[in-house]
Amino acid sequence: MSVLLEFAMFPTDKTESVSAYVGRVIEVIDQSAYPYQLTAMGTIVETSTIDEALDLVKQCYKVLETDCKRVYSTLTFDIRQGHDNRMEGKVKSIDEKIIRNRK
Repeated sequence: MSVLLEFAMFPTDKTESVSAYVGRVIEVIDQSAYPYQLTAMGTIVETSTIDEALDLVKQCYKVLETDCKRVYSTLTFDIRQGHDNRMEGKVKSIDEKIIRNRK
């Protein structure tokens, strides 16, 4: 099974720029060893189970709850059984279709 999780998490009770706090969240994701891709609006992570994805979200929240009184988060899941490496595979599939249509 492949669980693609796209999420953003940041405090809303801090300064205008929250990149230092987002950096703490990314450190947790990086230490998890799950494949991930940082984007300008969030982070995409691929896990094998929904429990792994939710546990990672909890760990990310824990690094913010110590000094943040209000944390905003969005989560989007794409869960598919019988597949893996979808974070890379989905992009590759689109790239192949775009190339075919350009010929």
